[in-house]
Amino acid sequence: MLENPNLVFVLIIIANVLFSMKGFDNYNFFEKYKFQINKISNGEKIRMISAGFLHADWMHLGFNMYALYLFGGIVSSMLNIFSFLLIYFGSLLAGNLYTYFYHKDEPYYSAIGASGAVSGILYASILLFPDMKLLLFFAIPMPGYVFGVGYLLYSIYGMKKQSGNIGHAAHLGGTIGGFTITLLLVPELFLTNTIFVVLLAIPIVLLLLFGNKLKRL
Repeated sequence: MLENPNLVFVLIIIANVLFSMKGFDNYNFFEKYKFQINKISNGEKIRMISAGFLHADWMHLGFNMYALYLFGGIVSSMLNIFSFLLIYFGSLLAGNLYTYFYHKDEPYYSAIGASGAVSGILYASILLFPDMKLLLFFAIPMPGYVFGVGYLLYSIYGMKKQSGNIGHAAHLGGTIGGFTITLLLVPELFLTNTIFVVLLAIPIVLLLLFGNKLKRL
C-alpha cells in the first residue's frame, strides 16, 4: 500500500491538515507541540518533529502543501516513496536542528511549519532535474538551479536580517538536509550533474563555514 506515492502524499497532507486544524482551535495543543528553544532544551524533543505539522493559518498550510504536491511527485517518481519519506522527514529534522543551534541563545524563540521539509523536497527535485523551469513570483521563468541558488541566498539574507515572520533558518537547514540526503541516495548525480551540484553546493558550504558569523555582521 505504501508503494503508492499518491497515497503517501495524501496521508502526509491529511496529517498536516488535521494537526494544524487542532492547533488552530486549541491554544494549549499548539503551545505543547510548537518548536520552542527552552522547551526542547528541557527534554521535549518531540517538538523537533511535531512543529513541522503545525501551521499559523490556512494560507501558510495551503502554500506548504501545494509546494509539497508539486515537487514531491518529482522526487518520488525518480526515486521511490521510501526515499521520499527519508528526504521529507530528514529535511524536517535538519531544518529544526539548524534552527535550534542558530537560535540556541534565544530561549523563547519559537517556530512552526513544514517549510524545512518542503525546502528539502524542493532542493531534491532541483538536484534531480536542474533544468526544470520554475516561476519566480509566478511569472518569471528560470532554470531550477538558478532558482535554487537564489532561494538559498534570499534565505541567508532573511536569516541575517530576521525579516518577516518567516523561519529562514528552517528553510536553510531543510535545504541542507534535502541536498545531502539526495546525494547520499543518488551519488551518481556527482557525475551526471556535476556542474549543477557544485553551483548548488557553494552557498551551502559558505553557510556552514560562516553561518555562525551572520548575527555579528
